[in-house]
Amino acid sequence: MYRIGEALIGSGNEIAHVDLIIGDKESPAGAAFVNGMTQLSLGHTPLLSVIRPNLMTKPATLIIPKVTVGDLKDADKIFGPAQTAVGRAVADAVSEGIIPEDQAEDLVIMASVFIHPEAEDFRKIYQYNYGATKLAIQRAMDGYPSMKKVLAEKDRGSHPIMGFKAVKLWNPPYLQVALDLDNMDEMERIINTLPDRERILLEAGTPLVKKFGVGIVSKIRELRKDAFIIADLKTLDVGRIEVKMAADETADAVAISGLGTIESIEKAIHEAQKQGIYSILDMMNVENFVEKLKSLNFMPNIVLLHRNVDLETMKAERGEEAGEMTEWGNIGEIKETLGANGLVAVAGGITPNKVEQALDSEADIIVVGRYIIGSRDVRRSAEDFLEHMPQDPDTMRLALDEDESI
Repeated sequence: MYRIGEALIGSGNEIAHVDLIIGDKESPAGAAFVNGMTQLSLGHTPLLSVIRPNLMTKPATLIIPKVTVGDLKDADKIFGPAQTAVGRAVADAVSEGIIPEDQAEDLVIMASVFIHPEAEDFRKIYQYNYGATKLAIQRAMDGYPSMKKVLAEKDRGSHPIMGFKAVKLWNPPYLQVALDLDNMDEMERIINTLPDRERILLEAGTPLVKKFGVGIVSKIRELRKDAFIIADLKTLDVGRIEVKMAADETADAVAISGLGTIESIEKAIHEAQKQGIYSILDMMNVENFVEKLKSLNFMPNIVLLHRNVDLETMKAERGEEAGEMTEWGNIGEIKETLGANGLVAVAGGITPNKVEQALDSEADIIVVGRYIIGSRDVRRSAEDFLEHMPQDPDTMRLALDEDESI
């Protein structure tokens, strides 16, 4: 048996991040423990954890420094507060029943410990590493996190050291603002005026891309580093190249024209999957778009449906049942085809009084252009739509609620 645990505690240069493996001496963990003690590395020499000199902790614990120990000043931090903190945390884990006492002689622990080169406060180094070590042991023994927890958090969390948030569309609905402009100054004015909301998605409209190139995405990123940015390329051919170009400019999603051939669409969607960004299949002017979608082997993340006020009339004239048809088409059937994680965006002259209708029709993304970008009061116009949507995801969530519930 061996288990894996991880924990981050504290702040500033004294922050503690501990990764550990705990397992039987006779398991792969035991072999790794012996190898760690006998195969030394310059600047990363493992050391046994002790509670005080001449008193190692049980289970036997090996500390592996993550950051190169360059001089005696660095060594003091590892051999002093960090070594003691890990040793006491392990002993307390036994005392508190986290590790069964009757297994203490049969287990070993390897703890990778991070000590920032500029950390200075030994008290904080001790306190944070003690807490991180004990929490990592608890998590290892409990099997935390569960797969359910991982799937629930994978799209909503952010790493504090990244300096930005990689937005995923995990909690619709969203308002997509189509920046169908040919003037960069006007684009900047609109973006700077829009509310800074996670529910707002920014679309680099086709006119912007055609005039300034796909690099306009990077310009938008400079203005809103945490925004979800869509490159409306309406890709018809050489989709792989165009999708990669957009991804290289940090686009979160690329719009692909549904008018393309099945082969071209699938290549573009596949490239988006490869680049780790969303693919949007734009069904503008596509006849029988449900059938075309069903013919694909690679499904897009999002299907964009445009207003089709003639569709229901045409069906009525043919004596066909409208069924669950909306003015954007059969959204329910599209979602069923896309699968559990598929999203549907709707566009075409949508005003605030149509938002409820669109949302009731199961639309996930409301695409709006002229009503917002052509308004004298851009912020107010955007808020006219946002008023029909919930608060941003996790607005009322406490900072540490993402961790273990009790």
